[in-house]
Amino acid sequence: MASPKAHDRTTDERFMAAAIRLSRKHAGLTSTNPSVGTLIVRDDGTGPIIVGRGVTAIGGRPHAEAEALAEAGARARGATAYVTLEPCAHHGRTPPCANALVAAGIARVVGAASDPDPRVAGRGYAILRDAGIEVVERVHADMAADQLAGYLIRSLQKRAEVTLKLAISADGMIGRRGEGQVAISGSISRRQVQMMRAEADAILVGIGTAIADDPLLTVRLPGLESRSPARIVLDHGARLPLASKLVASARDVPLLLATSIDISAERRRDYEAAGVRLLATDTFENRIALPELTEDLAAQGISSLLVEGGAEAARAFLADGVVDRLALFRSPVVVGADGVPSPVDPDNPPAGFRKLREARFGDDAYTEYVRQR
Repeated sequence: MASPKAHDRTTDERFMAAAIRLSRKHAGLTSTNPSVGTLIVRDDGTGPIIVGRGVTAIGGRPHAEAEALAEAGARARGATAYVTLEPCAHHGRTPPCANALVAAGIARVVGAASDPDPRVAGRGYAILRDAGIEVVERVHADMAADQLAGYLIRSLQKRAEVTLKLAISADGMIGRRGEGQVAISGSISRRQVQMMRAEADAILVGIGTAIADDPLLTVRLPGLESRSPARIVLDHGARLPLASKLVASARDVPLLLATSIDISAERRRDYEAAGVRLLATDTFENRIALPELTEDLAAQGISSLLVEGGAEAARAFLADGVVDRLALFRSPVVVGADGVPSPVDPDNPPAGFRKLREARFGDDAYTEYVRQR
């Protein structure tokens, strides 16, 4: 058994940060369950070492705790478990993760974010404490909650988390009228956007962008092509061409068309024959009601939605108050005459948002804002 030692906050924060990084491995791939990370750490007198690692499996099962305990085996007895989300407490066909930690002989559990699911909500920690396990809560809680934002928003607000991504030129433009896709950000930023796609449950564009750019909206980084999220097009009038790249690839990567319930039976048959899923939507003032759409997406298991374009869709999401995160790439490129103005000034975000992080990707400056709750 691991020898008892005083546990310092710095050590706990170091291993929890590692668990949070691990949790990103399956972001966007765990269906209705969140992508959670777990590390099993023990100290036999020569310093703490990781003996078990786990991340929620693709599809949502098994959970991270079960994966980490399986890798640790007998070495879990007397060890510390670092979990990025409170261990589950509800019974399905398999026992709750909290009970699995007890059965494995874990001596101490360090948790980050709390689980708002009413089947858990403190019950997981209670099971551990009742078994005599030391529990330390809220270590890097904000960092974990940021990583789990899609799951937490879906649990609490019953809608998908919305990230609005914009590439903005030096003169405040996001494109040029009548020219379709215009390269604004650099190659490094574009690869970063591919990573954002890989971690999202779904990506969305408006019909204007879909027609003008004819995009695929897939992940194109080598080795990550299989992580392409579902694609969604806001298309009230069912105008998406059947010959578009999106429709042509609908059987390879899911394509959802958010459209009116009044589209013709023939148009509906054509889309469905191509593998397109139709989402009948509520409308308000002759456009799709976005709060209701994000609720419908959450009901279908979509927790994180990446909105990529265009200007009309971006303004609509902002106007309806359903943007949770702004991901802004500021480029030194100047678009000039006939530019399409950005709906967001990267130096003056909309009211209610706070700056979360800054970075540089090549020549581009990146700023991320989150809505204050």
